[in-house]
Amino acid sequence: MRKRMWIPAAALAVTMLAPAAATAAPNSGGSGYEETRKAAAQMADLLTQSYGTTSVQYALIDGGDIVVSGQSGRNDENGKKPLTAGTMYGIGSTSKMFVTAAVMRLVDEGKVDLDTPVVHYIPEFTMKDERYKQITPRMLLNHSSGLNGSSLTNAFLFEDDDPYAHDTLLEQLAGQTLKADPGAYSVYCNDGFTLAEILVERVSGMDFTSYLHRYFTEPLGLSDTKTPLDHPDVARMAGLYYPSFSHSLPNETVNVIGTGGIYSTAEDLVRFSRIFTGEAEGILSDEAVNAMEQDEYKTALWPDEADTSINYGLGWDSVNLYPFGEYGIQALTKGGDTILYHASLVVLPDEDMAAAVLSSGGSSTTDQLLANQLLLYALKEKGTIAAFKPEKSYGRPMKAEMPASFRQYAGIYGASNQTLKVDIDPNGVLSLTSEQLPGYPPETYRYAADGTFRSEDGLTKIAFVTEDNGRTYLWTRQYASLPGLGQTAMNQYSAEKLEPNRLSAETEAAWKERDGRNYFLLNEKYTSESYLLGPILNIRLSTDWPGYVADKRITGPDTAVSELQIPGLSGRDLVGYTFFKQDGVEYLDAAGSLFVSEDAVKPLYVAKKSALTIPANGYAKWYAVSDRDAGKTIGVKSPANAAFAVYDGNGNCLDFSVVSGDRKIVLPQGGYVVFIGDAGSKFELALS
Repeated sequence: MRKRMWIPAAALAVTMLAPAAATAAPNSGGSGYEETRKAAAQMADLLTQSYGTTSVQYALIDGGDIVVSGQSGRNDENGKKPLTAGTMYGIGSTSKMFVTAAVMRLVDEGKVDLDTPVVHYIPEFTMKDERYKQITPRMLLNHSSGLNGSSLTNAFLFEDDDPYAHDTLLEQLAGQTLKADPGAYSVYCNDGFTLAEILVERVSGMDFTSYLHRYFTEPLGLSDTKTPLDHPDVARMAGLYYPSFSHSLPNETVNVIGTGGIYSTAEDLVRFSRIFTGEAEGILSDEAVNAMEQDEYKTALWPDEADTSINYGLGWDSVNLYPFGEYGIQALTKGGDTILYHASLVVLPDEDMAAAVLSSGGSSTTDQLLANQLLLYALKEKGTIAAFKPEKSYGRPMKAEMPASFRQYAGIYGASNQTLKVDIDPNGVLSLTSEQLPGYPPETYRYAADGTFRSEDGLTKIAFVTEDNGRTYLWTRQYASLPGLGQTAMNQYSAEKLEPNRLSAETEAAWKERDGRNYFLLNEKYTSESYLLGPILNIRLSTDWPGYVADKRITGPDTAVSELQIPGLSGRDLVGYTFFKQDGVEYLDAAGSLFVSEDAVKPLYVAKKSALTIPANGYAKWYAVSDRDAGKTIGVKSPANAAFAVYDGNGNCLDFSVVSGDRKIVLPQGGYVVFIGDAGSKFELALS
C-alpha cells in the first residue's frame, strides 16, 4: 500500500496546521541523547505544524533500550484527548514485515522452502495464466510474482473487520492473468503479501492473527500491536481527519492484515526491530534475517545503481537506504500508507539501532525523513559519525550540444494510471507534462554533457534507456529535500514509452461515446472509505495519444488493458477496463470494482415523505440532484447496515453518514446522492 514517490518537486508543497507541542514518553528519560530528544521534538513539531501531518509518534531504540520517544500534534478537535506513547496507529504496509517474518519462521522450521512453488502450499491457488505455477514464496516477498497488484475490494472500511478482501483473494486471482513472467522483475505488489498471509495460515494451521501473537507479539512484549480481528479499543487509536469534515473520522480498518492491516505504536515497532539487530533471540535464525536483507531487486530489469529509497529485499522496501550509505552504514526500511494512517520503520542492523515514526495524516515519506534524522542525530551524539554529510545534488546543467538522435525519445509515456508527454526541442530542452494534471505547469530539464537532462536546481536528472525487452523507459534520479527534515533520494524507471495504437472505426466510435462520461461505484460495502474519497470514475481518452485511456491500450469496443512492464513503483497496480451491458445499462468492471454508467443515474425527486430500497443484488443506488430539488434540505433515516453520501458536481464528498450520522442535508446543484447497504435495506427520506 505504499505510495509512488516519484512526483514533481512542487508536489512537496505543504498544508499548514495549527501548532501543537511535542511531549516525551515517561521512558524516554535517562542520561545521553539529550540533543537527539530535543531535535526529535522540534522536527515532530515541524511535521505537525508545517508539513500536513495531524499527529506524529516516534521512538528510537539503541541496543535493545528505547532511548527517545515522543509525540506531537492533535488527537481530537477539542484538545481533550492527549497523545501518548500508547496511542495506536495503523502501520499500513509496514505490516508486510510481520508477514515476511512469519514466512521466514516457517522456513526456519523446514515447513516452507522459499523457492518451492506456492501451489505446493496452497493447492487451490489457480489463475487463468499457467505461469502462476512458477510463483514461489520468495517472489511474493520480493515483489517479483508477476501478479497485477492489488485486489482490494472492501479492504478499506470504517470500523468494520469484514474479512471479504482476504477471504475472496483466491477467487479473485482465479480470474486474472499475470502481467509478467514470475521472477522477471520486482514491482510493488500488495496481493503477493495477502497470498503470503494465506500461505502462513495453510502451513501453520492457524489464522494469521493468532500466529502473529503466539510467535511475535507475545514473546517480544508487543502489547500494543493488534489486528482488526483483535477488536482493539478504538478510543486508543490516533484521531483521523479529512479536509471536508471538521470532526474526527471513525477508525480505519484495513482488512488485508498481512498487506497493511496491523495497528501498533512506535515503541512496539522498534521493539519488533530487535529481530533484525540480533537483540531478540529465538524468533528468527540469523540465516533468515540475513536472507531478508539481500539485494532481491537485482533482476535483469532494474535501473543502474544510484542513491535511492527503493531497492527491495524480502519484505523490505530498501536494503540500502539513502543517506546512510554515505556514512558506510547499511539501513533497512519499510514504509506504509493506508488512506489515513502512515508509518516508517528504519533499522540499522550493524549499529543495533532503529527508529519508527507513525502518523495520522502526512505520508510515509515524511515519516521516513524524521526516522532518518532521529538515527543520524543519535549516531552523531554517540560518536559513531563525526558530522552530518551535506545534502547532494547532480549539479546544474552545463550548456552542451544535444545530438539530434535524442529527439527520438519524445512521445507519450505511461505509468500506473497516468500518462506523461515528453517534448524535446532542438536546443536540448525537455518538457514533461501530465495529461491527468492539465493545469499543472510543465517541468523543464536541460540537456547536460553526460547525456542526461537536468533540472535547473540540479536535484533531478532524466535519461532514456531501451532495455533488452525492447521497451524504452524514462529513467529518473532525484534528490528531494524538506527544510528541517533532511533529504531523500529516488532512482527508478518512472514511465514506459507507449506504442501507437490504431483503432478500428467500430472501436473508436464505441470509446468516443464514453469519453467524458462518469461511472458510479456499485459494489463497495456501505462502510467503505471509497465513498469518502470519491467513488465516481470519469473516462477520459488520451488527447495526445489516440487509442489509449490513461496508461491503458484500447483493445476492442469494450476493453482496454495496461501492458506496462515497469519495475519498482510506477508499474504497480495495473488495472484493465471491461465494459458490458445488462438490461440495456452499461457497466464497467475495473479490477473487481463495478461501476454503472451515468445514463442509469436518474434524478432524485423527493416527495414530502418517500422511501427507497437497496435491490436484491446489493448494489448501491445512485441519483442525480434534480434542478427542482437543488438547494432543498432533506432528512434521511438509514436502517442498520446501511449508509448514504452526498457529492457536489465535481464528485467531492460533502457528507457521508458513516462519518457524520443521519442528519439533514442541503442538496447541491449538479450533485449526486448514493444509498448503500445490505440487500433490502430501506431508507426513509423527507423534505424539511
